[in-house]
Amino acid sequence: MNGIHDLGGMHGFGPVVQEAREPYFHAPWEGRVLALQRALLFTRTWNLDAFRDSQERLPARVYLSVSYYHRWLLSLNQSAVEHGLVTQDELDAGHASGPAKPVERTLTLRDVDIAKIRGPFGRTPTREARFAPGDVVRTLNMNPVGHTRLPRYARDKIGRIESVRGCHAYPDGIMAGDRGDAQWLYTVAFDGRTLWGEDADPSLTVSIEAFEPYLEPA
Repeated sequence: MNGIHDLGGMHGFGPVVQEAREPYFHAPWEGRVLALQRALLFTRTWNLDAFRDSQERLPARVYLSVSYYHRWLLSLNQSAVEHGLVTQDELDAGHASGPAKPVERTLTLRDVDIAKIRGPFGRTPTREARFAPGDVVRTLNMNPVGHTRLPRYARDKIGRIESVRGCHAYPDGIMAGDRGDAQWLYTVAFDGRTLWGEDADPSLTVSIEAFEPYLEPA
């Protein structure tokens, strides 16, 4: 979707300031949000792509006004309500009003090490890759209303395949309801002026990871 999360190439946000010796968490509650996210993903009620989609659907004014882990928390609350794990009234009250909804599995102490590891995204290909390194391609001009990994600034642009990254779970397909959808993934390089115009640094090259359905021969 064309949401506020897709900030590439936008003006008005100022420089990216790196914090010296930045800690993993700026407050204890941020670590608890990370643990909550891992525990909820472990239930298999939703997956990582759905978690990202939930963040992208936050109102723009909210998305830009809260911190990183606060955004995570709002997304988890939103997803829990949407999947019936909790009601908004229960969130507001801070306690459950009835028995919990059953889930596929729950996180226990012996599962913590497993939950900290992201699952494999590689898939067995069912067809040959359409493109090879060196091929010139054009990205599609697309504006999906749901989750996609193709940023706005790289749509309808000509680039060159740098490498083939294998066959992977396809986030767009998963969010459209096809959990078995697998697509070839490529690194595609673009000349900076192709993306940003003649005022761009002529030495600039931008590479993105792009799934095969995003691409067509140029």
